[in-house]
Amino acid sequence: MPEPTEREQIRAEVLAANARYAATFDKGDLALPPARRFAILTCMDARLDPAKYAGLAEGDAHVIRNAGGRASDDAIRSLVVSHKLLGTATWFVIHHTNCGMELFTDAVIGDLLEDSLETAQFDGSTWSNPRHGGGSPEGRSVDWLTIPDRYGSVASDVRRIRAHPLVPGYIPIYGFLYDVATGHLEEIQEASEAGRPTAAPSTG
Repeated sequence: MPEPTEREQIRAEVLAANARYAATFDKGDLALPPARRFAILTCMDARLDPAKYAGLAEGDAHVIRNAGGRASDDAIRSLVVSHKLLGTATWFVIHHTNCGMELFTDAVIGDLLEDSLETAQFDGSTWSNPRHGGGSPEGRSVDWLTIPDRYGSVASDVRRIRAHPLVPGYIPIYGFLYDVATGHLEEIQEASEAGRPTAAPSTG
């Protein structure tokens, strides 16, 4: 855990950065709906910058992020709102190489959390807690949506979104894998094929 002084320094840096940003802020008149009418579901990994890899500016698109970029119930909730109330008409599911969600299983994180809630250590093959005590068994009841197969996970998530009863069949859903070593987006054909529209938009 960071020392209190380090935490305060981080807070100060964030506030200073915000002050600089706000000093020249000129985007207060952007419309609520995303201008380019698409949404991205992707991972929270700090190495991914959707604004850069997808060419976004403020107001362009919705970006939904979670651990692994998985199609959890909450991610689908956000996508449904994105379309139903804010007009997005195309969706992307983008996972990435070297994802932390490939490095553990539900059983592993369940054991770690039951032992301790403090940050664990990883030696390249095994996770361990540097200190013990104060954990909770609640982690065993969570579906952590880990990734045993990075290509398969993209296709699985696209299929889950496509099959959801609140997702219109006319929205195309594309599946990609972002390479953290090159910055390149690789389309996963199985995923994009699963995400093909199954219906035409209503014209009535």
